[in-house]
Amino acid sequence: MEVLLVFLQLGLTSFGGPAAHLGYFREALVAKRRWLSEQAYADLVALCQFLPGPASSQVGMGIGMMRAGYRGALAAWVGFTMPSAIALVLAAQGLMHWGSAVPAGVLHGLHLAAIAVILQAVWSMGQAFCRGPVQVVLMGLVAVGVLGWGGQWAGSVIVMLALAGAVGVWLLRSGSTGSDGSLQVAVGSRAALGWLLLFVLLLVLSMLPWTLQALELVAAFFRTGSLVFGGGHVVLPLLEGEVVQRGWVEAPVFLAGYGLAQAVPGPLFTFAAFLGATMKLPPTGWTGAALALVAIFLPAFLLVAGVLPFWERWRHVRWLRSALQGINAAVVGLLLAALLQQGAASVQQWQDPVVVGLALWLLMGRRWAPWLVVALSALAGAVLT
Repeated sequence: MEVLLVFLQLGLTSFGGPAAHLGYFREALVAKRRWLSEQAYADLVALCQFLPGPASSQVGMGIGMMRAGYRGALAAWVGFTMPSAIALVLAAQGLMHWGSAVPAGVLHGLHLAAIAVILQAVWSMGQAFCRGPVQVVLMGLVAVGVLGWGGQWAGSVIVMLALAGAVGVWLLRSGSTGSDGSLQVAVGSRAALGWLLLFVLLLVLSMLPWTLQALELVAAFFRTGSLVFGGGHVVLPLLEGEVVQRGWVEAPVFLAGYGLAQAVPGPLFTFAAFLGATMKLPPTGWTGAALALVAIFLPAFLLVAGVLPFWERWRHVRWLRSALQGINAAVVGLLLAALLQQGAASVQQWQDPVVVGLALWLLMGRRWAPWLVVALSALAGAVLT
């Protein structure tokens, strides 16, 4: 119960994205409550940056697991995730039932806010992950590949990431692995291997075609949660390929939901709940939201439980770190392609670049809270459209 209450408070107040979430976690759980040491927290953050999935949520699951085992991991996920997930499902219900009452300009303003957020993510991630010519070329090739594949590119993401990882091993050299530290977790090596095998099995099954729509939905969101490297914003192009290009969710609804996801606290992956609630085919509503939410976060739990006991040994393997450099450059290319696709669809009127530029300046130059920028963009869309 202690873990649930602490993470519920964080889930209600943690605005600002994954980097800010990690700061909130450190202040609340390391500095204030001393649940783990500074070094153990740094090691856990390093692990979750290495794994695919939502880094801040995985750090929360890891801390919960270290504190109270599997129940602690579940309590941490529920507390941190549910506030934003419920808010987005309620917003989805309102949009689907009373969407005609919402001025078109408001929805257009949400689209423009989403473009500004994606642009910010491309810029910041590009600075972090594309510092050399090899990474820049990888980013460009992946972006061109995504744009060239058109509606068929989503199924090739795993191939792109694997090739980028191979290039990283071949051409890139990793830096220091950091200081030695240890993470104490009540998961044995045999159980950890079991979780990893379950992850691999479910990932393989998610690649197969399913005739039942509910299973197809679960497979799509599990597959997405398994392939997201580099931060929460990378989930955008993967989900767009899974749900928009399949015709499950209309493109304007998708982009409006992504804009709304910036205005709520907690992990960006709760955008999956919005999408599950707005599916054009059943299951939809609360059922679709629950299936999508669990499916997209399940890989994060399986990987944390499966890798955490081995991380102290694996984190020093240099070829793994080199592969990750290539993969991180590739995911910037995925996000750049999404920016170009969504920008071409949404930025059409002369005033749209002005709104996007203003939103970007407020986010990056003035450091305004994302929810406030989203609200201002929606207001600008209503006034100017």
